[in-house]
Amino acid sequence: MIRHAKISEIKDILNITKACAIKMSDNGIFQWNDNYPSESTFLNDLERNELYVKESNGKVIGTIVISTYMDEEYVPIQWLTPNGNSIYIHRLGVDPIYQGKGYAQELMDFGEAYSKSNGFVSVRLDTFSQNKRNQRFYEQRGYQKLDDIFFPKQSVHPFHCYELVL
Repeated sequence: MIRHAKISEIKDILNITKACAIKMSDNGIFQWNDNYPSESTFLNDLERNELYVKESNGKVIGTIVISTYMDEEYVPIQWLTPNGNSIYIHRLGVDPIYQGKGYAQELMDFGEAYSKSNGFVSVRLDTFSQNKRNQRFYEQRGYQKLDDIFFPKQSVHPFHCYELVL
C-alpha cells in the first residue's frame, strides 16, 4: 500500500534513505550524504502533504515525494511543457533489502497516476549523473533527459533533469 506518511515514520524514512546512501556509496555513487536528504527536508515534505510511503506487512519500505513546488534550481531548465502545471518527484527510495522487487516502479506508477488523475501535464525530476541505473530506470519509463543542474552540497557532478509528458 502507498499512502501519505505520518510524522511518526520520519525516523523510518531517514533509515531507508541512509541505507540507500550507503548502498550507493558502496557502488561508487555519491548522490545522498549526511546533508541530504535531511530530517528537516522530510518534515517540510510532510507539512506540505507531499510525502508518501510504501508499506508492506506493516513496515515502511519505501518513500516518494510528489510535489507541485518547483525548486529554484529548475527555473533555467528548458522543460518540454510550460511551467505551472507539472508534478515534481523527489527523494524516491526503497530500502535496499527490498530493492529489485518492483517497488520503485510501483512508487513511480503511483506518482504518475496521481499526476494524470489530478490534471497535471507532466512529471519532472532529476537524477544524479553518476547513477546510470537510475537514468536507465527513468528512460525506460519514457522520461526525456533535458539539461543539467548542480547541487554543490551533494556533489561536484551534475544532476540530469528529466520530464515525462502525460
